[in-house]
Amino acid sequence: MAVNNCFENSYGDCALRALGRFSFQPLPENPLLGPSASTLDAVGAVRRTLLTEHQTWRLFTAPWLHAGIFHLLINLISVMYLGIHLEQEFGPLRSGIIYTFSALIGSLVSALFVQDSPQVGSSAALFGLLGAMLAVLIRYWRHFNDKCAALLFIFSIFVINFALGLLPYIDNFSSIGGFMSGFLLGFVALYKPQRRELPPIKVGLFDYGVQSSVKLNQMLDRPVLRIVALLLFGLVFSGCLVAALWRINLNQYCSWCHFFNCIPSKRWSCNDMTSSCEILQSVERNGELTLTCMANGKFRVFPFTNISPARMGDLCTLICS
Repeated sequence: MAVNNCFENSYGDCALRALGRFSFQPLPENPLLGPSASTLDAVGAVRRTLLTEHQTWRLFTAPWLHAGIFHLLINLISVMYLGIHLEQEFGPLRSGIIYTFSALIGSLVSALFVQDSPQVGSSAALFGLLGAMLAVLIRYWRHFNDKCAALLFIFSIFVINFALGLLPYIDNFSSIGGFMSGFLLGFVALYKPQRRELPPIKVGLFDYGVQSSVKLNQMLDRPVLRIVALLLFGLVFSGCLVAALWRINLNQYCSWCHFFNCIPSKRWSCNDMTSSCEILQSVERNGELTLTCMANGKFRVFPFTNISPARMGDLCTLICS
């Protein structure tokens, strides 16, 4: 938000103007209460045209970014709750490995579907934890006292975060990639809970119906399942990596896939096409600036002329949407 600087770059047309430099773009421009599209581009979001310009470093920066304050808060709450349970049962090392690799795989999948609008992929790591938790549930199905509650918990977090991804700038394809990665790595790495004593009455997601996880540690491991899951993960990782390096665009084979990333609405813009606007500056009328979309003829008059090319692109996209 410091880079965005809505108060100056948008001449005060911001949400929560009292925050000054850290105020947010108007909700029609970013319904997640966050920065502009040009700011997301500047700080490392992925975009089809930028990837084709060999800016592959964006695949490593996009997983760190959130599209807005709503995205950040929901992600943090979900990750904290999932992470606490997974770390308690399987330790921070295995949970951290799944978290990191899920973010990377999610970014590679995003590169295959991203269109010409900025997308961030911080939800991929969260969905990786969700996939890992589903793998644990399947693997230790008989040891869960309340299976329906565990399924409902996973399903609820999945639906809430996936629905959030239907708003602009959040890449749901990276989330799908992260979920697949976490699911496979869950079978690979989460094969034995940590040895620890449980209280007499344990209420939580991982309620195995025993007084200690020692019994689970005594279960026979299934190395064949782990090997198969690891091989599948290797295939997914190598396939996505090669496809991303070759800059394959799967949208050419799926005309409706973009609806998984953003649902069009009158309240926000899902415009992923390169917009072109005619620029007219009027000195006689106190330096007004008129932008007219070349595609649909819509126009908007702004009471200022000193505006950056990046910001002008944002406004042109809004007018043309």
